[in-house]
Amino acid sequence: MKTLHRYLAGQVLATLLMTVMVFTFILLLGNVLREILTLLVNGRVSLWLVAKAIVLLIPYVWVFALPMGMLTAALLTFGRFSADQELTAVRAAGVSLVSLVSPVLLLSVALAALSALFNLQLAPMCRVAYKEMVERLAKERPLMLLQEGRYVKDLPGKVIYVGKITGNELHDVMYNELDTNGVTKLYLTAARGTVQVDETNRVIVLRLIDPLGGQYQGPKLEPLGRYEWIDRTIPFPTQNLTTREPKISEMSFAQLRVKIRELEQANVDPTPALVSLHRMVSFSFASIGFTLVGIPLGIRAHRRETSFGIAIALLLVLVYYSFIILAQALETKPQFAPHLIVWLPNFLFQAIGAVLLWRANRGA
Repeated sequence: MKTLHRYLAGQVLATLLMTVMVFTFILLLGNVLREILTLLVNGRVSLWLVAKAIVLLIPYVWVFALPMGMLTAALLTFGRFSADQELTAVRAAGVSLVSLVSPVLLLSVALAALSALFNLQLAPMCRVAYKEMVERLAKERPLMLLQEGRYVKDLPGKVIYVGKITGNELHDVMYNELDTNGVTKLYLTAARGTVQVDETNRVIVLRLIDPLGGQYQGPKLEPLGRYEWIDRTIPFPTQNLTTREPKISEMSFAQLRVKIRELEQANVDPTPALVSLHRMVSFSFASIGFTLVGIPLGIRAHRRETSFGIAIALLLVLVYYSFIILAQALETKPQFAPHLIVWLPNFLFQAIGAVLLWRANRGA
């Protein structure tokens, strides 16, 4: 029996490591890391800074990659175990399914404890550190403010879009200046432009070549005359993340508890903070529910194909996250107790998984 347990646990653990690596890679590329990679390609940051960004982002993406990896590992391992008739042989030897999967269930509990460490402390801490690093880079290298294919809205009174950046050359530039009410007062576009840093005056000089556009006089746009170029200045960033309070989504478990007490003492509704706190705690237990559901579904699927297991895993994750999204949508409506809604997918998955596992065990 010990040999069988070691074999099955080893299969699950090997698949878990593989799937976590795959999901980590996908989430890193799909996350804000794409901003850093773009800067690397343009020669505006070093490979060392990209590596540092990856290290800081890994705990953040592991919040999602660990439970997703455990679900996929359970589906794939038990799908192969069933398809290869190994499960039939084990049952013929008189071994019950519950006894067989006990080490896998213990592994899911251990993974839940590891997930709690990342959810409650490491992920928020690394997320803030990543943002601080990006801000420091923006101060040291002001040209980082301009990024390809993105609307830059962090500059007071300005919105800028650049289609492509090649060194100091810009292509497909849009530049808007806003009034105090956030309404556009100057609108400029140019197929080409340049950007230079004026260290003396601590500004970035944005030059638009052959610009088109105009100034708004009320709702009416007054077209510009013919200009060979127009220069606009962008001040260096001055905000310091280390001196401001982190957002609720960036707080650790301990910080959220302090924040909730402060809000309650000030007679301010703490529901958004409560939702964030309960979400990070409840999601730490996701791997247990995913495992309970994944084992019987893998057996029922009776398939060896990796693509099939990943498809089912993504569908189940989508169902799980729909409750999280619902809770976040209701976080300004305390009468619906959204901080309790985030626990529903855990109870649902664990209950359904326990029933399916019990039925699969009886089916032996």
